[in-house]
Amino acid sequence: MSSSDTPVAAARGVASLEEARDWLKARRIEDIECIVPDQAGVPKGKMMPTEKFFSGTTMTMPGSIFMQTISGDYPDLPDEVDYDPAEGDLFFKPDFSTLAVVPWESDPTAQLLHDAYDGDGNLFDIAPRQVLRRVVGLFEEKGWKPVVAPEIEFYLVKPNTDADYPLEPPIGRSGRPEIGRQSYSISAINEFDDLFDDIYDFSELQGLEIDTLIHEEGAAQMEINLRHGDPLELADQVFMFKRTIREAALRHDMYATFMAKPIADEPGSAMHIHQSIVDKDTGENIFSGEDGEETSQFLSYIAGLQRFLPHVMCMLAPHVNSYRRLTRHSAAPINVQWAYDNRTVGLRVPNSSPAARRIENRVPSSDANPYLALAASLACGYLGLTHDLRPDKAIEGSARNLPFGLPRGLLEAVALFESCEELGDIFGHRFGAVYRAMKEEEFETFMRVISPWEREYLLLNV
Repeated sequence: MSSSDTPVAAARGVASLEEARDWLKARRIEDIECIVPDQAGVPKGKMMPTEKFFSGTTMTMPGSIFMQTISGDYPDLPDEVDYDPAEGDLFFKPDFSTLAVVPWESDPTAQLLHDAYDGDGNLFDIAPRQVLRRVVGLFEEKGWKPVVAPEIEFYLVKPNTDADYPLEPPIGRSGRPEIGRQSYSISAINEFDDLFDDIYDFSELQGLEIDTLIHEEGAAQMEINLRHGDPLELADQVFMFKRTIREAALRHDMYATFMAKPIADEPGSAMHIHQSIVDKDTGENIFSGEDGEETSQFLSYIAGLQRFLPHVMCMLAPHVNSYRRLTRHSAAPINVQWAYDNRTVGLRVPNSSPAARRIENRVPSSDANPYLALAASLACGYLGLTHDLRPDKAIEGSARNLPFGLPRGLLEAVALFESCEELGDIFGHRFGAVYRAMKEEEFETFMRVISPWEREYLLLNV
């Protein structure tokens, strides 16, 4: 069932400007947050009164918002980017299907995601929503429709205003911090009942659909699973969920963090992506045949993930911290082996009925931009399908002692992405050049910081 068939969907989205006017009037909305996700998945945009929004003035912002690093810097762009800020701002048009309230604001406020257009009226090709839309369009040209279901892990931590101090678990209702591993513990979730009540309430008011909430392995580490659906809609939901969870946590004197590895001795946080492909005409899952058995297309999709995932790691693990999660003897995968119902591999095939046959990509980290992570994962599977690739044999037993099959750091990941012509054709060479420049600039910023490890082991020993 699609999200549009459920009662909660009425809380989010309209079809036109006139419907938006009625929707906002009925809720007495005073202000609108006009939001654009940037390359890191950070909300950018403008706040404006409702009257100004309907005045007919198109929102404009510089295209450089899609070229700013997570630290707020701007890289030196290569010549092939062909972007000149002197040519004027980009134009931003609302996607009314994303209209929703902002439930944590004291005054009646709405939020609305926007798409970027250049001066000729073309969608701006490096904007994350457009990158994902373009990849989904490749499937549509073949008569296919991708279906995804993300799972997002995050930590709750005490407020931390000094970056030199390690993060700590927050105090729950018992008055004590969590100290041990509490996988799937209901009592550990109950420690934060009031927070999760707010998360569920905020989500319902925004039309966001939570499938399940569980406690993960780490101390105060949680996971929220979303219902399956259209990739762009689900990326929008992940984008909005992250903001919702952070805002709800602040209400309870906590931080919610989606860092891939926020605490040294605790497991990292992932964004697992379940994915399948259906035939647009029949609605049937192309991973299963009429007899219910696996199809060659199912194996080709896995093979595409195996071959190309290492080349898109800079989007699945986009920050220097991301690679601290991908370590041996942890819950995170270190290679692209695949197996049936095996959580040690990068590519897991969960137990399911033939109609629900899918592949779980366990490689992405929770710090990934959901638009780019979904686009990257789907692009790899698409290349497997269109190149009719064949995967390695499914493994049995643990994959954690097998060799690394993923890059160990950000610069290696960027180099792998740059070296793959097939992915360059899919994502566009301008996007690749901008993204590479941003990641290299972020790495240079990171290298200017001296870590405690260096002072501990090098200060008096070398």
